[in-house]
This record gives sequence, structure tokens and C-alpha cells, in this order.
Amino acid sequence: MSDPAHRCGFATLVGRPNVGKSTLLNALVEQSVSIVSPKPQTTRHRILGIRTRPHWQIAFIDMPGMLARPRRAIDRYMDRTATNCLAEADVQLFVVEAMRWTQADALVRDRLRECRAPVIVVVNQIDRVKGRAQLLPFLERVTTEIEPAEIVPVSARTQENFDRLEALVVARLPESPSLYPEDQVTDRSERFRAAELIREQLTVGLRQELPYALTVEIEQYVEDDQGVEISALIVVERKGQKPIVLGKGGERLKEIGRAARLALKAELGRPVHLNLWIKVQENWADSENALRSLGYESP
Repeated sequence: MSDPAHRCGFATLVGRPNVGKSTLLNALVEQSVSIVSPKPQTTRHRILGIRTRPHWQIAFIDMPGMLARPRRAIDRYMDRTATNCLAEADVQLFVVEAMRWTQADALVRDRLRECRAPVIVVVNQIDRVKGRAQLLPFLERVTTEIEPAEIVPVSARTQENFDRLEALVVARLPESPSLYPEDQVTDRSERFRAAELIREQLTVGLRQELPYALTVEIEQYVEDDQGVEISALIVVERKGQKPIVLGKGGERLKEIGRAARLALKAELGRPVHLNLWIKVQENWADSENALRSLGYESP
């Protein structure tokens, strides 16, 4: 009996902001490639997570959550990124939260109707549903909302039904050799990952105080036998935001820096020396030129 044809392609994780796409991506590739926080719009860029097996390779794409009315330059950048990711996909994975359908989910549904790639609805967080009998009416409702090719209830926490989800995706990928080396998990550089991990700790540490008002720019990334030295700028929009990041006596920035250094050490597997500074760049998130200078490259 001949071996099955090798399949390879792109599966985009689509969904409203804060629905858990990044957590699901990390679980699917069994490695942290996309930062996670409780805040909406934490993901700002196209993030690739690659899963390779002998007869197939899936390149999962995490993307910004879709907004109804992108107003600021950074919102428009994320919307362009999301549109480009949809166009790339061989399969669309529409991620929804178990037992919750919102107007924001309906917006995503409407955008997906413009796409040619088949849609698989991924109903996540089923581990939180008490009594699985409650799940069936919700699955039926979502099916009537979008009429997908398939609908799969999963749990990112327990990886329940991941095998079935992978099989359904692979069956819809084109016959193709692998696009990436078998040991590659993402296409992002360590420098990019460093900026994202620092931003993740800032997002978590600052809670609701600065949701979109900051970004991180890596000024220096030097590796040697002793480890890695990273110097990073935390860019805020207004002078009044600088003391919020610093905290009383600089203690908040020290705590965030400590958490970021430990996350970087775990990621890189080497000692990390981290230097953080705060820079005020007025209204950077409203300026297309400022976004480009800070590494937000339009797709």
C-alpha cells in the first residue's frame, strides 16, 4: 500500500478580540509562540505556529481580533493584517467561546462569508461547560449562524479533540511538501519574540491602565557565551503615562522587568540581562509613520 500524499498549508485562527485564539495556537503547537493576556487586542501582528508530522505540516496563523470600526492607525494596521491573514488561508478556523455567541462573533461570520477557504468552527473552552448535554443546542445554533464545513468542540487547556481538529484541517490542505523545516515552530525572530514577551508582561502588570498606549522596541540584542543582553524601550503616548509604568519609586517597572527577564530566560534557555527604559512618543498609535518606525509593517 502506498504512503498517503504529503499535505501542507495554512490554517488561520479567526475570531473576535479576546476569544482565546492565541492560547489555542500555543496549545496546538505545544509551545508559546503568541503572547497571551486577559486584555482584548493583545495580538497585533501575524503570528505563525507550525506543527509538523510525517505526512503533513500545518502552519497555523494567529491574527488580531476583528473590530467593527477601526478608528486609530494601530486599529487600521491590525485590520489590514487580519484581512491579509484571511486571504492566505487554505482553511479558516473560526474560534468561538463555548456557550457564548455575540455581535462581535456575528461580525467575524460576515467577514468569513467573503472568503473562499472552507470554514471549520472551533468551539473552545468546552472544559468549562458543566454538563455536556448543554453544549449540543449551542453547537446547533452556531451551525445555523454560519453553516460551516465542520464544527469541532475543543479545549485548549486539556487538548480534547485536537486529533480530530488536526485531521479535519489536514484533509482540506493541498498536496504539497513542507514549507518549513520540521524542527521550526514559528517564523518570528528571537528579537521579535523578546519585544512581545516584554509587552506581554507590561500588559499583564499594568492591568486596565494602559491597554493600547504602549509598545516595545528592542534597541540592542547581543548574544555571547555568558547569555543575552537586551535593551528595550517601552514607548508610551503621553508624558502622564510614564509615571504609571514606573510606579511608586520605580517599583512597578522593576517588577515587570523581573517577570519579563524570567520569561525571556525560559524562552531562550540562557541567562538574560534586561535593560528597560521608557520613552514618550506622542500619539504613536495614531500615526502610520510612527507605526512603521516601530516595526508595525503593513502586510
